[in-house]
Amino acid sequence: MISLNDIKELSLSLAGETIAMRRHLHANPEVSFQEQETSAFIKAELDKLNIPWQSMANTGVVGIIKGNLPGGRTIALRADMDALPILEQNQVDYASSRAGVMHACGHDAHTSSLLTAAKILQHLRDRFAGTIKLIFQPGEEVLPGGASLMIKDGVLDNPRPEIILGQHVDPRLPAGTVAMRGGAFMASMDQLRFTVKGRGGHGAQPHTVIDPVYTASQLVISLQQIVSRKANPASPTVLSIGRFIAEGAVNIIPDEVKMEGTLRCFDEEWRKEAHEWIRQTAAAVAASTGATCDVDITVGYPVLNNNHEIANRVQAAASEFLGNSNVTEAAIWTAAEDFASYSQQIPACFYLLGVGNKEKGISSGLHTPQFNLDEDVLSFSPGLMAWMAISMIEEQP
Repeated sequence: MISLNDIKELSLSLAGETIAMRRHLHANPEVSFQEQETSAFIKAELDKLNIPWQSMANTGVVGIIKGNLPGGRTIALRADMDALPILEQNQVDYASSRAGVMHACGHDAHTSSLLTAAKILQHLRDRFAGTIKLIFQPGEEVLPGGASLMIKDGVLDNPRPEIILGQHVDPRLPAGTVAMRGGAFMASMDQLRFTVKGRGGHGAQPHTVIDPVYTASQLVISLQQIVSRKANPASPTVLSIGRFIAEGAVNIIPDEVKMEGTLRCFDEEWRKEAHEWIRQTAAAVAASTGATCDVDITVGYPVLNNNHEIANRVQAAASEFLGNSNVTEAAIWTAAEDFASYSQQIPACFYLLGVGNKEKGISSGLHTPQFNLDEDVLSFSPGLMAWMAISMIEEQP
């Protein structure tokens, strides 16, 4: 039998090592699907712990910890490990050593937390039954997403986990707290690209042209009717155009305009329907002016659904570890996460780890050059992850 205090004490005693690993990873970031050094670092750490591993999806790593007691279930713990193409602005001695690449989404903390959780669980393996699968995943930040590639390579096979858990740091939440919710938690994400084709000409003679700038401008507005008049208000939908390229001049109307944007949904059936409305709207608006519009929709990550039962059990385990006052219900989040691919396959729970601390000046958002985290959370985040895994293994479904 493993006690809560056993895990808490181990996690606290290993805090220095966890922080050192996080700082090493932070100083040596690698962008999506190029995590060669990160992968080698993880493998070396697992070798030190005598945890067998295998490579998947090129730079991905999967470790296995088998409890020495008979029976038991299989639980997977996942950490992503890629960085972002961002120039870091933090003035810290462990700042990125690679110009234009930065761990601005906390994946360094995810990886170091899971490595220490692995050390805790390996140390305690004589006292639990079942199997812990450690998933160190590449390429969360870019499509098609490392999760889908890991799944294709068999990460959910031999043995197949009954439950998968993952965490994500969140500077909006105070350090020492966690948040989760059951059901649809994070949005699907699709990339939208439009090419509006007309016939350019002199800006002083608009009657002689088919103006793609005017057409594209109407399309930006008309697309919002899909959200306001076609989407069920009970199912949040976001459609944003973030790029509009019309390479004319003061007195030149161009031949074409390119637009790019994103669609976020929380319902997979509505998502498919929205794709059709986008295509129909683009065709109709273009036809109304004599233009044409090519539409390209790149289907991205699915909706991240937390299994209600598993989320309740994760919440209970977190409350035991941190106290009820430090565990809250998360609001839905229109960001996207490729952990969603796992959640479409097996019961899953993805939770948020608060890392913000305004008194320490740590409040910058994810994906910003100033992002950082309160490293005090690394004294307990590995233990929390280990405790959740043990709770899932020992508790009957």
